[in-house]
Amino acid sequence: MESQNFNLKKLLPEEVAVVMVPLPLQGHLNQLLHFAHLIPSYGLPVHYIGSAIHNRQAKLRLHGWNSQSSAKIHFHDLPLPSYIYPLPNPDNSVHFPAQLQPVFNASVHLRQPVFQLVQQLSTKFRRVVVIHDCLMNSVVQDVKDMPNAETYIFMTTSAFTTFSYIWEGVEPKPFPLDDSDALNLIPTNDGCYTPEVLEFGNNQKKLMGFESGWLYNTSKVIDGKYIQLLEKLSANDKIKHYAVGPLNPVETKNTSEGHRHKCLEWLDKQEKGSVIFVSFGSTTSMKDEQITELAMGLERSAQKFIWVVRRADIGDVFTGSSEVKTPELPEGFEERVKNRGMVVREWAPQLEILQHSSVGGFMSHCGWNSCIESISMGVVIAAWPMHSEQPRNAVMITDELRIGILLRDWVHRDEVVSSGTIENVVTRLMASDEGEGIRKRAAEVGDAVRASVAKGGVSRLEMNSFISHITR
Repeated sequence: MESQNFNLKKLLPEEVAVVMVPLPLQGHLNQLLHFAHLIPSYGLPVHYIGSAIHNRQAKLRLHGWNSQSSAKIHFHDLPLPSYIYPLPNPDNSVHFPAQLQPVFNASVHLRQPVFQLVQQLSTKFRRVVVIHDCLMNSVVQDVKDMPNAETYIFMTTSAFTTFSYIWEGVEPKPFPLDDSDALNLIPTNDGCYTPEVLEFGNNQKKLMGFESGWLYNTSKVIDGKYIQLLEKLSANDKIKHYAVGPLNPVETKNTSEGHRHKCLEWLDKQEKGSVIFVSFGSTTSMKDEQITELAMGLERSAQKFIWVVRRADIGDVFTGSSEVKTPELPEGFEERVKNRGMVVREWAPQLEILQHSSVGGFMSHCGWNSCIESISMGVVIAAWPMHSEQPRNAVMITDELRIGILLRDWVHRDEVVSSGTIENVVTRLMASDEGEGIRKRAAEVGDAVRASVAKGGVSRLEMNSFISHITR
């Protein structure tokens, strides 16, 4: 998304500054860093806040932008107290990444240094605009007392999922919903979160109310109905809602400064739409038994695949990576599938993979980053939610947008998914008339979403409207 032909009034250098405050977890860091790359194209300085470790993590794992774009962002390495990070436990009954709880706890200590930075900026700019993760309300709460600063909550999931959470807590219901709405298919919240992270989230929710608006990494093309419902549900009609996504580049280029990942070279040799990309994000840990079943299912499907095999992140992805056990695949698996499958054991350039013409499907945990990237590239999804809001995102993919197939129903979340089920879903998605219809639908949705961020598109207009508002 670019700002070309946007009639923004000429700003003085000291007019408006934008500050990004992400939650220091990968799926949250990534979205606000994409957003941060868009702001300078409107002539505004942008400041991205985090610890040294998390800023390094965010920059290292970012794809789709070149070094020139990144150079326009002011990164601030703020201090975090040291913390002990446990290892991922794939045998937990709740698969939320409990090993990251110390990061949640440490993040609240950013409150004072963030306030100090915003205070410094407020002496140099007419207005400071703070865009903060929905789980960082406690960190930015002091900004409300600054006369020339305002905050905007950044929602890290779809309007569909956001509305579903808020709607559940409203009694009595202020208006009826359509009986055929996909919201009626929302699964239970059981097994999605640990008690500790629920308490953290509830504490953040209590601090809402001082923000000037809500921002969403989604497009009205796919989420317009739920943006309207959120506006209708809002108790404060002065709070503005902007659907400015997808924030990720929708036309990616090799940004590795001359080095292209080996998996992309492998994809160059495959037929159009013939490969399913298998990846479960940065917070999923599978049992060894499940990894074996997944390997067998992929092998039996006879479909081509790229599979990212890695354990979940821990609190420090750099110093602790050697402590995390690497998942083991069945003996001889890679040799048997070497002519049609590729295993990647490192961080993979997901955006570039999804955009590649050889990729025809995506087996995903349905984290919102992965969902919106896949949607924007027109790639169908085999939905396998693991925790958090992912079961709700899966409903949006399979029942609201109808661009995917549910691989594992949330009711059966504690069961090992058999190789037969995996084989069946992969085959349906990649090699059946049913799958062909879903792929056609996904391609149409992808075209519409990409058009929404182009000149004159609804997301571009939303972004322009947001910039006009904060520079008023």
